[in-house]
Amino acid sequence: MGMWASVDAMWDFPAEKRIFGAVLLFSWTVYLWETFLAQRQRRIYKTTTRVPAELEQIMDSDTFEKSRLYQLDKSTFSFWSGLYSEVEGTFILLFGGIPYLWRLSGQFCSSAGFGPEYEIIQSLVFLLLATLFSALTGLPWSLYNTFVIEEKHGFNHQTLEFFMKDAIKKFIVTQCILLPVSALLLYIIKIGGDYFFIYAWLFTLVVSLVLVTIYADYIAPLFDKFTPLPEGKLKQEIEVMAKSIDFPLTKVYVVEGSKRSSHSNAYFYGFFKNKRIVLFDTLLEEYSVPNKDNQEESGMEARNEGEGDSEEVKAKVKNKKQGCKNEEVLAVLGHELGHWKLGHTVKNIIISQMNSFLCFFLFAVLIGRRELFAAFGFYDSQPTLIGLLIIFQFIFSPYNEVLSFCLTVLSRRFEFQADAFAKKLGKAKDLYSALIKLNKDNLGFPVSDWLFSTWHYSHPPLLERLQALKNAKQD
Repeated sequence: MGMWASVDAMWDFPAEKRIFGAVLLFSWTVYLWETFLAQRQRRIYKTTTRVPAELEQIMDSDTFEKSRLYQLDKSTFSFWSGLYSEVEGTFILLFGGIPYLWRLSGQFCSSAGFGPEYEIIQSLVFLLLATLFSALTGLPWSLYNTFVIEEKHGFNHQTLEFFMKDAIKKFIVTQCILLPVSALLLYIIKIGGDYFFIYAWLFTLVVSLVLVTIYADYIAPLFDKFTPLPEGKLKQEIEVMAKSIDFPLTKVYVVEGSKRSSHSNAYFYGFFKNKRIVLFDTLLEEYSVPNKDNQEESGMEARNEGEGDSEEVKAKVKNKKQGCKNEEVLAVLGHELGHWKLGHTVKNIIISQMNSFLCFFLFAVLIGRRELFAAFGFYDSQPTLIGLLIIFQFIFSPYNEVLSFCLTVLSRRFEFQADAFAKKLGKAKDLYSALIKLNKDNLGFPVSDWLFSTWHYSHPPLLERLQALKNAKQD
């Protein structure tokens, strides 16, 4: 009887109190679930101190131990940063941080001569202050991750000055995109009438397509140097492979990722008949950084900026045996092009846009509910931006968790299919060795708790991928 009485008592609370309590309860439930999973994986890091028999052929004990310690440090960092994030979010909700920031934004606007009727301007000030707060509170964690954990395990190549310049630049570029897009979205919602959710969805669709199109050509080069892959055997073989599967390749770039980190990657971008491939220099074992003139120029820049030591660090990094041979790079690209040929990219865009449309539709249904605003301290006003924040971030959080898990499962399926596509291209043997090298270079730990990997891994565990490739490799 006591339990049912307490449940009945809970329903006696006003709707806004119930909504607020449910949001907090769900947030902490997710956090505790994530912590439980992380502790399961952490136990694996702690107890698996020897290379398992099935891995002895592909991983030496020294690399195994390095990757174990690296992942253990990352796990500890994730625990503390996750706890801080959850406590900070709870305090913001409990002590009315969101309505306080909205009032503060209003004060800034009124001091500049803009009254309450200028809601969009107040919304932009709110966004600026919120992202600034987020950047400042996240900065110590980012610094620790880069200059303690990544540094300790040999991945960080940045100086503090470079890191801070980068952080400021990222913040400015983000605001240059976020504020105009947000202003237009809010304007469309306000003037869109009964079907505003359709116009808002179409607007976000166009923005996302434009950003994907311009990102690598105009935004990414603000942070990293992109160099056309020099003429030679690798470029020729990439072009031949692209042509064999009708991939409309126009350019191949190498990005100088080594100035930040020794982690490696490769990707393609572009729409329709204008596709480009980007390879990280850390992926290429047989690639040396730009020609002598460029090296002298970068050396002069480094001396001018007092960063001469970083060139030494880069030289040392380049001397380390890292990256893949040309045949292995081609196999990795065969996998990436498999995502294109099998329609994974298009499928992901369709899923993303269907989800976006559904969210805007539900937003249109819920935006008029006063109790949603009251639950988060907005009793006298219902700003559109705050409605977006409340509904998309808090009310939809259970749906977002389920969707995220489903997309993780789908992603793993896509990865196996892309590996199989590379096998059909005759790249099984090279992809097999490339996966082992990339795992070693990135200090990936090849043993995982089944529940942790099921929930988190968007890529299948290394052993599962190698097993799928093994038969074809032996053929």
